[in-house]
Amino acid sequence: MTMRALTLLPCLLAPLLAHAQTVPAPVPQNEVFTLAEIGHAIAEPTPQVGRTAANPANAPADDGQWTMPSKNYASTRFSSLTEITPQNAKDLKVDFTFSLAVNKGQEAAPIVADNTMFVVTAYPNYVYALDLTKPGAPLKWKFAPKPLPASQGLACCDVVNRGGTYDQGKYIFSTLDGQVIALDARSGTALWRTRLANLNTGETITMAPTVADGHVYVGNSGGEMGVRGWIIALDENSGKLDWKAFNTGPDKDVLIGSQFKPFYAGDRGQDLGVKSWPPDAWRIGGGNVWGWITYDAELHAVYHGTGNPGPWNADQRPGDNKWTTGIFARDPGSGAARWYYQFSPHDNHDYDGINEQILLDMPFGGAMHKVLVHFDRNGYLYVIDRQSGQVLSADPFGPTNWTRGIDLKTGRPIINPEKDTRQGADVTNICPTASGSKDWEPSSFSPQTGLLYIPHENLCMDKKDVQVSYIAGTPYVGAEVHMKPGPGGNRGELTAWDPVARRPVWAVKEMFPVWSGTVVTAGGLVFYGTMDGWFKAVDARTGALAWQFKADSGIIGQPISFRGPDGHQHIAVLAGVGGWSGAVVSGPIDPRDGSAALGMVNVMSDLPKYTTAGGTLYVFSLPH
Repeated sequence: MTMRALTLLPCLLAPLLAHAQTVPAPVPQNEVFTLAEIGHAIAEPTPQVGRTAANPANAPADDGQWTMPSKNYASTRFSSLTEITPQNAKDLKVDFTFSLAVNKGQEAAPIVADNTMFVVTAYPNYVYALDLTKPGAPLKWKFAPKPLPASQGLACCDVVNRGGTYDQGKYIFSTLDGQVIALDARSGTALWRTRLANLNTGETITMAPTVADGHVYVGNSGGEMGVRGWIIALDENSGKLDWKAFNTGPDKDVLIGSQFKPFYAGDRGQDLGVKSWPPDAWRIGGGNVWGWITYDAELHAVYHGTGNPGPWNADQRPGDNKWTTGIFARDPGSGAARWYYQFSPHDNHDYDGINEQILLDMPFGGAMHKVLVHFDRNGYLYVIDRQSGQVLSADPFGPTNWTRGIDLKTGRPIINPEKDTRQGADVTNICPTASGSKDWEPSSFSPQTGLLYIPHENLCMDKKDVQVSYIAGTPYVGAEVHMKPGPGGNRGELTAWDPVARRPVWAVKEMFPVWSGTVVTAGGLVFYGTMDGWFKAVDARTGALAWQFKADSGIIGQPISFRGPDGHQHIAVLAGVGGWSGAVVSGPIDPRDGSAALGMVNVMSDLPKYTTAGGTLYVFSLPH
């Protein structure tokens, strides 16, 4: 696009916004099942057995820094700082702001280490280091990786980046064109850079790397391009490849061998990554690892979800389509698979399994269990024994009707045939929608309340599968989708969930999907952002609003809490609407085209009335 065309865009878009289509009516409440109807567990709650918490090996004592997006290996996103409370939060003020010079979807978590804040932007993936010891946090250095411009056209859902991580004096991040780069945290000099993605096939990288056990773990994006998914481990000090595991194909490619002991019979057998597909379809079958990778320091394991199979038209790929829409446990050093569980076999609805895993010790069935909690796009909150891969409970946390529950004997969903899509058939009011009851945006857990804080959406969809042919580097979807609000009409929600009692405790309804992450503090607050630009703090026990601030753009980033060099607690977040849900603003996309952005525009056409594109870092604290 030329500079002149970019200059004219506001004038061209103005009449389109004036004629933006009306948001569809919500799906009726009687179209979806209740928690009591389809929630299942293999035992009754036994909270008297013990208190839910993360093991210290995965959640060590808080030093006030924030060195990885998930805060710790348990992925609790819990800050032990107590200075800001529900009583004084009303006094929060802006410490400083910083322009990112990129007006696209900003999904990253700021990183704080050694009195420096590190921020990576959406494409072109600038990295900024800010000096927190000085007033206004001036810029220490900037690094411009200069990713290949062609990568912009390959990203299915905006040119986002979900953050970097700090370890042993290095800031490590990925670029949209598929590089992983380690920078010297003091100088901003590149220590190594390794190119992993093949743009010719449509591969990109948008995820935040996980650094642990001397490795950098990262996966690829591109399921909507027919890209074959993989996870890779690089040597942290050199950037050299240590191992690579694919998520489709023969066992030798998936690193399935003698260690592999899945709990459910349906995941046992030789070369299921080939046999559960039509001939050679696994080669272009998706299963990408574009979300969260979790390292378990206690059990010495790596857990990662796998994305949707390609194409979305499920009639073109009969079978379970292993090893997509599931979760793997792997050996951190070799990548060897230990167990696997498939959330959505033969996925009909784009229910990627890439969301976060929170590692907890939790009372269940009369004993303490080492579990991972996973909020899947398919609408179910899974509590899984992370040693064996057995599902202990599976409950809907949003409107759900594509299944009638999860059969915990087999681990398989009980499919509702009324919402099963078929080529050429219009299937309406499928809940949840393709982006799920929750997309990539991460939840948090407080050991004080024992509650999980889930940012999610309340969206459903109409879907029609159509024939599609594979051409390398081009969209490979095969579906027409139109999204709509779920029951009640609110398109988003923040839910506090009790994983032991298996029920919601309170919820805050939002006009738009809650596409930001959450952070919970020992001071008793949950922070999150909204797509129309409000940054909020609510009481962790009641959900009551304690404070809010209007940012210059919608918020889809990951807030953090840290102790500054001044000894005080600070809160930071990136504003900059975009991503899949905000593409109608950051695109630009015609808001009259309900099928645009894979059907998301149909339910988000009014967003441009409430916010504009942006890119700003905000940092807050109490007066002192």
